[in-house]
Amino acid sequence: MLRVVILSLSVLLLASASLAAFAADKQTFVLVHGATAGGWEWKRTGEFLTAQGHTVYRPTLTGLGEREHLGSTEIDLETHIQDVVNLILFEDLHDVVITGHSYGGMVVTGVMDRIPERLRHVVFLDAAVPNDGQSLWDIFGNDAPPDPERFKDGYMQVPWVKPDATPPYNVKHPVKCFSQPVSYRNPAALALPVTYVAFVPKDQSAEERAKTDRSWRNAVARGWTIRTFPGGHVAQQEDPRGVAGLIERSVDDRNGAAATRQP
Repeated sequence: MLRVVILSLSVLLLASASLAAFAADKQTFVLVHGATAGGWEWKRTGEFLTAQGHTVYRPTLTGLGEREHLGSTEIDLETHIQDVVNLILFEDLHDVVITGHSYGGMVVTGVMDRIPERLRHVVFLDAAVPNDGQSLWDIFGNDAPPDPERFKDGYMQVPWVKPDATPPYNVKHPVKCFSQPVSYRNPAALALPVTYVAFVPKDQSAEERAKTDRSWRNAVARGWTIRTFPGGHVAQQEDPRGVAGLIERSVDDRNGAAATRQP
């Protein structure tokens, strides 16, 4: 009888330890989309992460996606930063793994600066990596005035925004989001572990991309982990399972030696 009791207790202890280890591996992900898109763009990736037991939030920024009815030329980068900050605060999230895609890198940078204590890890997915005080236009070196045909009536006009599309679809994006600079100076934000991921299409080598990608160079200068993933700029739609796995693997990346915090 004593042996049976001891064996039963051992099994219970092992089961408890296994459950604790399983729970410890589960993350809270906040996936921030890019310009003209919405949380819908990350639905499949989010489903794969959820299937692994993670908690996933896919916020849609004001005026975009299913919130296009709130669209206004007065919406700016600060509006979108506050969207994500408020999600994290009102859902009372901690140890968040936050990702930003494309323009979402501008938004995530602002979130890092504002509430670094709520974040565990940051992943920039083919995203803008600004320095303190830079706007999206500053990063891409638009010294000349914006093309009046592409930026008119207070919105960015792009071919993939089609007026006769059926949901889910891309929507026009307020220009102020691209001209407003972001703050990135909080020491706690600068110390966060970050992964920069470049989506590299078949017709381009990683070496070629690294030479011309300002965001890549900024990430290297800060000592961030650099990863690449095969695919176009919206690789999360081409291979959502692969991108989900990539995000999972990035969580334990740690920063290396930084040449400078502000290259």
